[in-house]
Amino acid sequence: PSAGSSAASRCGVPPSLQPNSPHSPPTRHTSPPLSTMFAFVTSVPVTSVSAFTGRAISSRTAAPVATVTMAAEMSKSVPFLTKPKNTAGWVGDAEFDPIGFSDYIDMKWLRESELKHGRVCMLAVVGMLVQEVYTFGGSYFPKMLPVEAHDYFLKTGGMTQIMLFIAGFEAISYYATMQMMQGSDRQPGDFGFDPLNFGKDASKLKTFQLNEIKNGRLAMIACGGFIHQQWVTKTGILDQLAHFKPL
Repeated sequence: PSAGSSAASRCGVPPSLQPNSPHSPPTRHTSPPLSTMFAFVTSVPVTSVSAFTGRAISSRTAAPVATVTMAAEMSKSVPFLTKPKNTAGWVGDAEFDPIGFSDYIDMKWLRESELKHGRVCMLAVVGMLVQEVYTFGGSYFPKMLPVEAHDYFLKTGGMTQIMLFIAGFEAISYYATMQMMQGSDRQPGDFGFDPLNFGKDASKLKTFQLNEIKNGRLAMIACGGFIHQQWVTKTGILDQLAHFKPL
């Protein structure tokens, strides 16, 4: 018997399992499964590497590296879009900017535009409702739908007067806006117009500003809805409510 067999015998290994034993089955050399090889490689302690590199390596294994994924904060009004970063801190911020205007245009300019359009639409909504109930009458102010009055007053000259009035107001507001954009302390939408002194109480000013923003946004939606409803149904808003006509 070989030296291996003698050593195995002394260790109490059964003859059938001893190398070169006539009782042992023929040895077949097969490659271990890939998963076994991977498990062996990954289980080798770090200190074993020092035998190959000749450098002493600490016996402590390295702490696993935590993979941190920074999740983008989502908008509360449009949950599938990311939260706009430049609207934070502004009165009435609903984190709504799906097109991303605030990423490219100064927020002061955007707020000035929003306030201006909201104020115009608040006046327009009231005007469209009132003229259904009362008009000055006569040939110059006939009672008709606002969408029809546009073309009528283009012919009679009323729209020209309105255009001149708007042009004068825009000239004044443009100068104020440019001062603001160049660094003055003027706030967007502030023209010093407060006849009822709502802004004297600083603690209530934010509330009034928020009310104006919300009502202006609602008025912009309502004004667009009024106009399209009149185009489609050919009836006034109050008349449509009193005598509903489905499409």
